[in-house]
Amino acid sequence: MDFYPGFNIKPTYDPFGFVYGDGVFGPEVENRRLDDIRKSLKDPMCTGPDIVYSIAMDVGIEEDKEDMIKRDLLFGVVTYAAGKLGNEPVRSQGHVHSVSKSCGSSTAEVYEIWQGDAVIYMQESTKDNPGKCYAIYAKQGDVVIVPPYFAHYTVSLNPEVPLTFGAWCVRDFGFDYDEIRQHKGLAYFPVFNDQEQIEWIHNENYEETEIIIKKAREYKEFSIEKGVPIYSQFQENPDKFLIVSHPEKTKEKWDDFNP
Repeated sequence: MDFYPGFNIKPTYDPFGFVYGDGVFGPEVENRRLDDIRKSLKDPMCTGPDIVYSIAMDVGIEEDKEDMIKRDLLFGVVTYAAGKLGNEPVRSQGHVHSVSKSCGSSTAEVYEIWQGDAVIYMQESTKDNPGKCYAIYAKQGDVVIVPPYFAHYTVSLNPEVPLTFGAWCVRDFGFDYDEIRQHKGLAYFPVFNDQEQIEWIHNENYEETEIIIKKAREYKEFSIEKGVPIYSQFQENPDKFLIVSHPEKTKEKWDDFNP
């Protein structure tokens, strides 16, 4: 991985995990296996890597931890396996951030791609009408923000390269899967076509709505600096990412938010 995320951490692939450098804290990874996410896939009976992705929630530099805790923030890191899930890309199952006790709201998430190419798919609702649906294509160094209450999952676009990314999350995080599972996934499935390009297939358990496909953008409204690791931006201004853990403080910016 040639991207420097602002602190000394390196992904490993055999086995999956992360190596934490001097002065860096982090847990043992949690693995998500193919059997854990089958019900959210277009083809639940597909074959693919047994460990689909590995997660380490709450990593960072020891001297920053107090500032993170004060702001109800944690930094999470994830690596996806190379390969495919049948003819679908490696991806997560999808969830909604449940309402956190710390702020009384569903919370936002700020992603940063470290290695590989990704799509962050998100939809406004998990009701029968999913509302606005977006597929945001992101490359190494790109940032993507998922707003509160949106259901979302992350896709690895390149089957040859493991995807690794970091994200600012609320510390008392929780996930809501109920309505997603009732609909057997989110409103669109990503599938590789014969040219190895992603096509978006509508999930018939939802009303059909348009999917908006776009590239990652700059988030000037939140003062996110292009080309500066989001961890480093936190070190420079720890309050910058209160948009994640306390989105109610910037409610006016979320009302008309465009990912």
